[in-house]
Amino acid sequence: MIYWLYELRNWLESTGVISDDAFVYKLLNIFKYHTFRAGGAAITAFFLSLMFGDRLIRKLISLKIGQPIRTAEEVHKLFELHGKKAGTPTMGGILILGTIVVSTLIWAKWDNIMMWNILFCTIGLGALGFRDDYLKISKKNSKGVSARTKLVWQTSVAVITALVFCYLVPTDATIDAASKANTSAFVQFGGDSTLRALFMPFYKGPIIADMSFIAVIFFTLIIVGASNAVNLTDGLDGLATGCSLTTAMAYTAFGYVSGSALYSNYLGVPHHALANEIPIIAMALAGACAGFLWFNAHPAKMFMGDTGSLALGGCIASIAIACRQEIVLALVGGVFVMEAASVIIQVISFKKRGKRVFRMAPIHHHFELGGWHENQVIVRFWILSFFFALMGLATLKLR
Repeated sequence: MIYWLYELRNWLESTGVISDDAFVYKLLNIFKYHTFRAGGAAITAFFLSLMFGDRLIRKLISLKIGQPIRTAEEVHKLFELHGKKAGTPTMGGILILGTIVVSTLIWAKWDNIMMWNILFCTIGLGALGFRDDYLKISKKNSKGVSARTKLVWQTSVAVITALVFCYLVPTDATIDAASKANTSAFVQFGGDSTLRALFMPFYKGPIIADMSFIAVIFFTLIIVGASNAVNLTDGLDGLATGCSLTTAMAYTAFGYVSGSALYSNYLGVPHHALANEIPIIAMALAGACAGFLWFNAHPAKMFMGDTGSLALGGCIASIAIACRQEIVLALVGGVFVMEAASVIIQVISFKKRGKRVFRMAPIHHHFELGGWHENQVIVRFWILSFFFALMGLATLKLR
């Protein structure tokens, strides 16, 4: 919406109302730059969170929307560590979801189908999380939506998102002709290629030029997997929020490079002109996480619940797909991978051997039960997430 101010500048110039050396012309010109609008999206999301965070907490308390905690019989020693959190307002993911959507709509261009698809995935999975949280609170237990219903809903949203990416996003994006003519590597790195092409770190050009319908299945698995991984990570105050923040910052850089013909060709990464709006969404996500962390830091005044964690996972996954860095997500989101992998390993080991590998899964509980204070686990996992993000960004030059 803000971008329309730049369009207004063009109209004013064409009608002769202002000249190109006028102050108003120069002022309105800044709204065309993605970096400026990305920064604006982050600041907007952050301050919206601060403005409405306390109000939301008070509202959730008045509605008695508190976090149900699993009983001592279910989690044994962990109940002693987390039992005091019972009743803390949950469903705070409404704040994350709302600030992401509002700040994105304010600062991004509305004619970008990638932007709308990412928002669809984020809102769709956030709605599932909202339903799950509501059932947990109304029934006063930690079960919520059944596993089958949850999987069907996640898969449906993911399939629709994947289909749009694969078949509705233009393959022949509007590219600056000069940039296209300046390098023979342009087409090789995906300027005119479909989003169904598969790119791998350390390789120039796609390893598969067109995955066809397999791409829909692949993207669906990524979205469902990422949403569940972030959901599993959301077990300690600020853990999932902080890790999502570092991941969002990394994908801001990926989106900027992917959307720029100049930088993508220089670094040998896939380019698509419509990806130039990804930094705005990624920074809106980062600002929303930073604002929510203000209230979610230990000891948390509010939990995001599944409303936030499922939405965050969907948003991160769809951003990764949009800039064709979905494989790198396994590295950038390394903490999320650790958390999900620990649950898978624990379940397989217990079913096959009758023994547990970890004291408790997800793995953050393993370290808690090993004597680490909750704050130690959180901060150390944040540090790991930061370095995972740096390692992911390092792949940009290793091609």
